[in-house]
Amino acid sequence: MASHNRRWNFFTFSCCIIVLLVPLVATSPQQPSAASRVHEKYSTFRVEYPEWTFNHLAVDHRNGNVYLGAVNRIYKLSSGLDVQVSHQTGPDEDNRNCYPPRIVQPCSEPLTLTNNVNKMLLMDYRENRLLACGSLYQGICKLLRLDDLFKLGEPFHKKEHYLSGVNESGSVFGVIVSYGDASPDKLFVATAVDGRPEYFPTISSRKLTRNSEEDGMFAYVFHDEFVASMIKIPSDTFTVVPDFDIYYIYGFSSGNFVYFLTLQPEMGGGPTTGSSSAGREQVYTSKLVRLCKDDTAFNSYVEVPLGCVKGGVEYRLLQAAYLSKAGTILARSLGIGPDDDILYAVFSKGQKRRPKESSQESALCVFTLKEINERIKDRLQSCYKGEGTLDLAWLKVKDISCSSALLTIDDNFCGLDMNAPLGVSEMVRGIPLFSESNDKMTSVIAYVYKNHSLAFVGTKGGRLKKIRVDGPTYGALQYETIQVVDNGPILRDMAFSSDQHFLYVMSESQLTHVPVEACEQYSSCKDCLGSGDPHCGWCVLHSMCARKEKCERSSEPRRFASDIKQCVRLSVHPNNISVSQYSVMLVLEAHNVPELSAGVNCTFEDLAEMDGLVEGNRITCSSPAEKEVPCIVVDQGDHQIVQLYLKSKETGLAFANTSFVFYNCSVHKSCLSCVGSPYQCHWCKYRHTCTHDPSSCSFQEGRVKQPEECPQLLPADRILVPVNVVKPITLRAKNLPQPQSGQRGYECVLTIQGVEQRVPALRFNSSSMSSLPVDLTVIWNGDFSIDNPAQNKVHLYKCDARRESCGLCLKADPLFGCVWCKGENRCSLKQHCPHPQSMWLEHNGINSKCTHPRITKITPLRGPREGGTLVTIRGENLGLEFSEIKDHVKIADVECTPVPEGYIPAEQIVCEMGKAERSQFAGNVQVCVGECRPEFMAKSSKYYYFVIPRLLSLKPNRGPVSGGTIVNITGSNLDAGSNVSIMFKDQQCTYQRRGGQWITCRSHTSMQGYGNVSVSVFVDKAHIHKDLKFEYVEDPTITKFEPEWSIFSGNTPVTVTGTNLDIIQTPLIRAKYKNLETVNICQVLSPTTMQCMAPELPYSLSRQKEVPERPDEFGFILDNVQSVLALNNTNFIYYPNPVFELLSVSGVQELKPGSPIILKGRNFLPPAPGGNGKLNYTVLIGDKPCTLTVSDTQLLCESPNLTGRHKVLARVGGIEFSPGVVHITSDSPLSSTAVISIAGAGGLLIFFIVIVLIAYKRKSRESDLTLKRLQMQMDNLESRVALECKEAFAELQTDIHELTSDLDGAGIPFLDYRTYTMRVLFPGIEEHPVLRDLEVPGYRQEQVEKGLKLFGQLINNKVFLLSFIRTLESQRGFSMRDRGNVASLIMTVLQSKLEYATDVLKHLLSDLIDKNLESKNHPKLLLRRTESVAEKMLTNWFTFLLYKFLKECAGEPLFSLFCAIKQQMEKGPIDSITGEARYSLSEDKLIRQQIDYKTLVVNCMHPDNEKSPEVQVKVLNCDTISQVKEKILDAIYKNVPSSHRPKASDMDLEWRQGRVVRVILQDEDVTTKIEGDWKRLNMLTHYQVPDNAVVALVPKQVTAYNSVNNSTVSRTSASKYENMIKYTGSPDSLRSRTPMITPDLESGVKVWHLVKNHEHGDQKEGDRGSKMVSEIYLTRLLATKGTLQKFVDDLFETIFSTAHRGSALPLAIKYMFDFLDEQADKHNIHDPHVRHTWKSNCLPLRFWVNVIKNPQFVFDIHKSSITDACLSVVAQTFMDSCSTSEHRLGKDSPSNKLLYAKDIPSYKSWVERYYSDISKMPAISDQDMNAYLAEQSRMHMNEFNTMSSLSEIYSYVGKYTEEIVSALEQDDGARKQRLAYKLEQVVAFMSLES
Repeated sequence: MASHNRRWNFFTFSCCIIVLLVPLVATSPQQPSAASRVHEKYSTFRVEYPEWTFNHLAVDHRNGNVYLGAVNRIYKLSSGLDVQVSHQTGPDEDNRNCYPPRIVQPCSEPLTLTNNVNKMLLMDYRENRLLACGSLYQGICKLLRLDDLFKLGEPFHKKEHYLSGVNESGSVFGVIVSYGDASPDKLFVATAVDGRPEYFPTISSRKLTRNSEEDGMFAYVFHDEFVASMIKIPSDTFTVVPDFDIYYIYGFSSGNFVYFLTLQPEMGGGPTTGSSSAGREQVYTSKLVRLCKDDTAFNSYVEVPLGCVKGGVEYRLLQAAYLSKAGTILARSLGIGPDDDILYAVFSKGQKRRPKESSQESALCVFTLKEINERIKDRLQSCYKGEGTLDLAWLKVKDISCSSALLTIDDNFCGLDMNAPLGVSEMVRGIPLFSESNDKMTSVIAYVYKNHSLAFVGTKGGRLKKIRVDGPTYGALQYETIQVVDNGPILRDMAFSSDQHFLYVMSESQLTHVPVEACEQYSSCKDCLGSGDPHCGWCVLHSMCARKEKCERSSEPRRFASDIKQCVRLSVHPNNISVSQYSVMLVLEAHNVPELSAGVNCTFEDLAEMDGLVEGNRITCSSPAEKEVPCIVVDQGDHQIVQLYLKSKETGLAFANTSFVFYNCSVHKSCLSCVGSPYQCHWCKYRHTCTHDPSSCSFQEGRVKQPEECPQLLPADRILVPVNVVKPITLRAKNLPQPQSGQRGYECVLTIQGVEQRVPALRFNSSSMSSLPVDLTVIWNGDFSIDNPAQNKVHLYKCDARRESCGLCLKADPLFGCVWCKGENRCSLKQHCPHPQSMWLEHNGINSKCTHPRITKITPLRGPREGGTLVTIRGENLGLEFSEIKDHVKIADVECTPVPEGYIPAEQIVCEMGKAERSQFAGNVQVCVGECRPEFMAKSSKYYYFVIPRLLSLKPNRGPVSGGTIVNITGSNLDAGSNVSIMFKDQQCTYQRRGGQWITCRSHTSMQGYGNVSVSVFVDKAHIHKDLKFEYVEDPTITKFEPEWSIFSGNTPVTVTGTNLDIIQTPLIRAKYKNLETVNICQVLSPTTMQCMAPELPYSLSRQKEVPERPDEFGFILDNVQSVLALNNTNFIYYPNPVFELLSVSGVQELKPGSPIILKGRNFLPPAPGGNGKLNYTVLIGDKPCTLTVSDTQLLCESPNLTGRHKVLARVGGIEFSPGVVHITSDSPLSSTAVISIAGAGGLLIFFIVIVLIAYKRKSRESDLTLKRLQMQMDNLESRVALECKEAFAELQTDIHELTSDLDGAGIPFLDYRTYTMRVLFPGIEEHPVLRDLEVPGYRQEQVEKGLKLFGQLINNKVFLLSFIRTLESQRGFSMRDRGNVASLIMTVLQSKLEYATDVLKHLLSDLIDKNLESKNHPKLLLRRTESVAEKMLTNWFTFLLYKFLKECAGEPLFSLFCAIKQQMEKGPIDSITGEARYSLSEDKLIRQQIDYKTLVVNCMHPDNEKSPEVQVKVLNCDTISQVKEKILDAIYKNVPSSHRPKASDMDLEWRQGRVVRVILQDEDVTTKIEGDWKRLNMLTHYQVPDNAVVALVPKQVTAYNSVNNSTVSRTSASKYENMIKYTGSPDSLRSRTPMITPDLESGVKVWHLVKNHEHGDQKEGDRGSKMVSEIYLTRLLATKGTLQKFVDDLFETIFSTAHRGSALPLAIKYMFDFLDEQADKHNIHDPHVRHTWKSNCLPLRFWVNVIKNPQFVFDIHKSSITDACLSVVAQTFMDSCSTSEHRLGKDSPSNKLLYAKDIPSYKSWVERYYSDISKMPAISDQDMNAYLAEQSRMHMNEFNTMSSLSEIYSYVGKYTEEIVSALEQDDGARKQRLAYKLEQVVAFMSLES
C-alpha cells in the first residue's frame, strides 16, 4: 500500500474498570440426513416343512418354467414362482444298508421312514422329460413329463439303476450329451460312492432310451467282461485313505468332450497325506476330469489339477463353477475369441476342509478351456513318447510308466487301451479375478451383456455379488451386493430366466427371483453411470437410470447417456445476486443436452418457476420477482444456496440443475466482515452500513471495498491499569472517520462483569483479582464501533490481591511495578509504600531476596531407603529462581535433588530422594534459599521416615486370560513413597488404590497366554519380591442360561451355565436397549453355574408396553472378557410386568379368618415358551407370608392365622406394590384362651396312651428277633448256592444262541498296513520318526542326505549288514531293547527289498541255530525268547507277510472272538474300578458274590443328528454312567472304528424327562453316596432311571481340570481312573491293567462300585455269608467258556488249517517251515518234538500269540481290562496247544489251565496235523518266493521314510564306530570291498559341520 493512502490516528482515553466478559457462541448449519435406501421385495418360494430343504434347480429355456428338486418333492413353478404342480418322491421305508433295495428283494436291516433327497435334476429336452434322481433305494431315478410331472418311468430292478447311496444333494452331477438326430442321447453321470466302490462306479456313461420304461434305460453304453464305460474306485484306495471319495462339483460338455470338476482327497506318501485315522488332516485337490463323448471304454480319461493363486495365497478347494462364453472385452484381454468357452470357478483358501471353523476366504477365478485342453494335449504327447508315469494315485496307476507309441496326437485324440487313465501332475492356474475374506463365495453363474462378461456370485451369508469381469488387464469390478435370501448359504444351482432379465437364486429354504439389474436405484446421472453396471444408462429427459430399451426415443442423439462423460452439465451466469435485486436476466449454458424444441422451464426450488428461452445450448431465464426471493435469516450467514433446475416441457421432469446463490450484505455489522464477504458487498464508512449498491453511500470517499481501508484499531502493547489509579491509555488506529455535524465523538467502552462503562475517565472500586483482562471497544456517534482486529484488551491488576508473602509479591509480573513493603509487611505499588527505598524488596532490585522461608506441608512422609521418592514441599518464600534451591534440600540428612518441572517459585519444591544408609531411620526436612544462613533456612516440624515395604499375599491368585481381575496385594508399609507400580512378570497391572497394608490393581490381557506369572511391586526405587504367583486361566464361557426370559422390571432368577465362572469376582449380567444399559448382580455357585438376577429392561416403565421386547444386546460383564459381553446366540425376551389392581376402591378389604385374599391384575404368568413362565411371587400380610396359587389374572393367597388390620404387600422381580389393607375380624364364640386350654388337655391324654402301647409292643418283639436272625442267615446261604447253580446252568443253554445272532453284520475295522506294522514293530510308540521326514538343520541337510544314501548302500551290502549286526550283538551295552529296535529299523529300511531281507534273515537264523547247538543249550529253547536281532526280525518278517492273510482269513474269527468276549462280559455287571466281571474266563477277574441287577433298554438320541430315529441300547441298572456312555457309543457307532468315535469322557449323558427337564448324569456329583470313608459311584439305579428312558449324549460342559479345582463338582469317575493310568503308548497297552482303588486325593475317601476290595476289611456283618462260599461262583467261568467255545474253536481252526475259504496257505509259512526242516537235517536233528517246538516257537508263539493278546494291533478297537484278561486266557490255551509236553493237572492247578483241560488234546492234534500237512505240500522254489516277495515290496513301497530309518540305525554306528570299523577290517570279504573305508566316509559326512 502507498504510504499516502494510510492515515494513522492516535486517541488517548483515561479509563477505569471492573469485570469479565461473556464469549459469543457460534452456531454451525446442520447436516442434512442421508436418505436411506430401500430394496424392493423379490418374489420368493419357501420350503413347506423345515426338513424338506431345496436341492436342485432347472429352468426350461424355451418357456421359462422352473423345476425345483427338494427333499421328498419335485415342484414345477411358473417363471414368477407360483406352484403349478408338485410330485411326491418320499419319505418311504428304507435302510441305506439294503443292497439291492427292499423294493427288489426283502432286507434284514431295520427299516425306518427315510427322506428322499434330490441328488440330480436334468432337463431332457429331446424327450420333453425331467430326470430326477433321489437318495432312496440306493439312488434310483424317476423320469417325469415336463408338462405335468406325470411319472413316465422309474427303473429300479437292475444294479445299473442304482446311481449311489449317498445322502448329500451336492455329490452327484450328470451331463446329457446329444449326438445329432440319428443316435439317441447319452447320460454321463459322476457320483460320490460313500465308501462302497463295489456297488457304484464313480463315473460312467449310460443309455437314455426314447421309451422311459424300456429295460435298457441307464444301462452302461458298453459293458463286457473286461471293459465297460465306467470307472470304479479300487478298494485298495480305501485302505490308504479310509474316507476317500470323489466329490463332483460341476459338469458340462464342450466340443467333443465331457468335463467334470471334482474335489478329491490327495493320495501319496507325503507327511500331510495318508490315513485319516492317524489323526492327520486330509489334504484335498481340485481336479478337472475330461472324457471323449464317443469313448465307450473310458480310455480318454484324463485328470488335471486346478487352482489359483492371488497375492501369494493359494486357493485350491473348489466350491462352484460355471461355463460361459468369453464376450468381446474379456476375450481380447485373454487372447481368445469372443465365442470361446471360459470356465468361472470359485475356490476357498488352502487345501484342508475343516467343516467347523472353515475359512471364509475365497476367490473367483477364470480358466480358458483352450488352455486346459492344450495342457492335456501336451501331457498326452509326452506320455506317448514314454515320458513319466500315469500318475493317478487313487486308480493305483501312479507309478506305472508311460509306454511310447508312434502316434500323431491332435486336439480330438480319444486315447487307446494303453497309457490310460492318465493324470496330469502340474496344476493349471486360473486367472484370479476377485477375492473375498469375510463372506465365503459358494456359487457362480455368468453371461455376456453387450460385450461385457458379468458374473453373479452367491455367498455363505445369503448375498449375491454382481461382478463385471473385464479380464486380467482391467481387473474385475464388484459393482453391487444384495441380500437375496434370509439365511445362507446360497446353493450351487443358480439359473437365468429365459429372457435373461432375472436370476433364480436358492438357499436350502428359499428360492428367490431377482432382477439381474436394479438401475432404478440410482437417482443421478453420475451415480448411474459411475455404478459400473453395464445394463444401466441415463435417460436424460426422463431423468432416470434404466436399460436402453426402457428409455423412450433412446436412439436419438444425446437422449440416452451410456458414459459418465455424457452426463448433462449446466452453468449459469451470473451465479449469485443480492436479495434486493429482482428479475435479473440469467444465461444458462447446457452441455450434452438433447434437442429441446418442446421447450423448458427454469425452476428455483419451490420459490419460483418461469419459462426459459432456448437458443441452441443456451437458455435465458429471469431471476425471481420481489415476493419470491428467499428471506435470509441473520443467524444463518449472509447467503442462501438454491438449486436452479431445468425442466423439460416434454416430460415435465427436471433433467439438469446447478447451484444459485442469493446473498444479503446488510447482515454484516462491521467493516472488516462486510468487505471480507465473497459477494459484491461495500461498506459505507459514515453510515456504518454494508450494501451491495455502492452508489447508496453518502460520501464518495466514505465507500470502502478493501480490508486495509476499514477504520480499525492497530495492535497495542499490553495495557495495564492498576486499581485506584487514574491512568491514560494511548491507542493507535487508522482510517478513522471524522464525526460530521450532529454526530457524537469517540468514547472508550469497557465491559466489566456484564456492566458497560462508557466514559472518557472513570474511578472504580478495588477488586479481589490479582490481574483481570477486560474487553475494550472504541465507539463513536453513540454506537458505531471501530474494528479491533488485534483484539486489544485492558488488564486490571492489584498488587496485594493474593500475594500475602514476600515471595509471592516478588513473583508478580515485573511490569506491574509491585514491591514488598517491609515496614508494613505487605505487597503494594512502589508509590503506595510509605517507607524509603531501602525498606523495599523488589524483583531484580538491590534487595531482591526474601528472608525467613517457611515449610508448611510435606507429602509423602514415608518412603523406602532405596530412594527415588518424589517429595513435595509446600511453603513460603522458597526462592524465586530454581538455582537458589538447587542443591540445598536435605531430608533426614539424605540429599534430595529438586526437579525443575515440579518447582513453583516461592511456593513449592519437588525433589527426588537419594539412597539412605541402613542406620538412617527418620529426620526433618531442611531447605536453604541461596545460602545456609539462619534467615534463609527453613526446617520442617514434621519428620520424614524410612520404612521397608513388604508383601504378604495376593487375592485372588487367578483370573481370566483377558484380564480385568481386581487383585488385592497385602503387606506392610505399602503406602510409602510417591510412585508404585505392580508387575505381573513383564506386564503392568494397572495400579488403582493403596493403603498401609494393601494395594489393588487391575490385570491386563495376558501376553503369554495361560499359566502362572510372578508378581512384584516397585515402590519408587525399591523392588519388593516375594514368591507370589498369579495364574492366568482360560476365559470363562457361557454355554446356556435358563430361563431365557424375564419381565420388564427384571430381578427374576436366571441360572447360567458355563465354564470357569468361579474365577470372576463380581460377575454382572447386562442388557442394552435403545442405547441405555442396565446391569444386575450374579452369584457364582460353582465353576460351571451361577445364579443371576435378570437386569431390568432399560425402558421407562411409565410408558409401559403390553408387548414382549427383545433387548438389542444381552450378555455378561465378566472382568475384561469381551466374548460374553454381547451374546449373539441368545433369544432373551422381556415380558410386560405384572400389574396389580387395588383390593377395593377404598383400599381396605373386610375378611373373616381363613378366607382367602384374592389379588387381581394381569400378566401374572408370562407367556414363556413351553408354558414355563412362572414368577416367584411373595405376598406379605403384615409381616407374614402367605401360600399362593397363581393364575394369569389372579393371585389366591391363603391368609395366615391373623386378626386385625394388616397391610398387604406383593413382591415379584423388581416390583413391590401394596394393593391396600385387609381387616380380618373374628366371629368365634369361644375365646382364644379357652380353645388353647381344651386342646392342651386332650393332647396330653393321647400322648400318655401312646407311650404305654409302645412299651408293650417292644418287649414282645425282642425275643422273636434273635431266633429269626439265625434262621435267615442259614436260609440266605442255602438259597444263594441254589440260585447261583441254577443261573449258571440256564445261562449256559441260552447265551450261545444269542451271541451268534448278535454278531452278524458288523463291519471289521482293520487298521491300515502302516499302522498295523508300526504297532507290532514299535509297540507303544505313536509317532515314530520312521513315519516322518528327516529332521536336519537346513545347512547340514545336503551332507546328511549324502551320508545316509551312502549308508543305505552299505546296509544293502550283505557282508556289511551281517558284520554290523554281529558286532552290535557282541557289545555288552547293546541291550535286549536295542536288539528289537535295530531289527525293526532294519526291516523298515528293507521293506522295499524283501528278497534281500529274507536272505539276510536266513543267514542270521542259521548262525543262531549253530550258536545254540554249540553252547549245548537244549535245542527246544531255540527261538523261545527274543534275545537276538534275528528273532525280532523273524517276528517282523511274518508281520509284513501275513497282513493279507490276517485281512482275508484270520482277522474275521479273531474279531468275532473279541466282540463275543466284549458282549458276553457286558451282559453282566462289570466293576468299573477293579475290572472284575460276573462273566469272565479269568479267575482273577471274577466277581465272587451275588449282585442283583436288571437289564434296561434306553432310547438314545443320535449325537450327530437329533432328528434321526432313537437307538435302543441295552444297559444294566448297576452300570456306572461311564459304562452306560460306552455302551451307547458302541451301539450308535457300531460300524465306526474306535479312533473315529467320540470319547465317552468328552460326552455328558443327559436324561431327558419330557420336553423340558434334562438331567446330566455323572459318575460322581453332589448326590453321590458316602458311607464312612467309602464313596460309591453313581449307577443308573442311583438316579432311578426307568426302562425305556430317553437319553442323549451331549458334548461335555465341564472341562476336566476345571472340576479338579472345585471340590463340589468332582470329575467323572472314568476320567479320574483313566488319568491315574494315562499312557501315550499303543492305544490299549495300559488301559487293560486294573485300576487300583486309590483314595480320592482331595478327601481321603475310597471309591467303590460293585465290590469293595477285601483287603480293606470293611465287610459289614450282614455280608459274612458271601465270603464263605465265594468258590461256588467259579462255575461262572464254565458258563462263560461254554458261551465263547464256538468262537475260540473257529479262531484256532482258521489258524491251524492249510486251506482257507479257497485261498492258499501263505507262502511265507511254508517257506520258513521248510527252512527250519533243512536246518534240522543239516544238524542231524531227527527228534520230531524238537522240530515241532522250533516251528511253534517260530510262528504261533512269535506271531499269533501276540496278535491274539493284542487285537488292537490289527483292528481299530478299544480293549478293556476284563477283555484283556479273557484274551490272555485264550492266548495261554493257544500256547499250551502248540506245546509237545504233557501237563499234569490237579485241583490245585490254575483255573485257566483247568478250564480248557479237556479241549487242549484236540487242539494239539490240530497243530500236529497242520505241521504235517505243510511238510507234505510241494516245496516253493526260490524263484517263486522271490517273485512273491518282490510283489509284497512293491505293494507297500513307500510306507516308511527310509532316510529317517537309516538315521535311526546310524545312531548305533555313532555309538560303536570303532568296534564296527575294526570288525570290517578283520573280515576278508569286507576288506576286498573296502567297506571300512566307506563307513568312515559315512561317518565323515554325518559329523561334518558346514
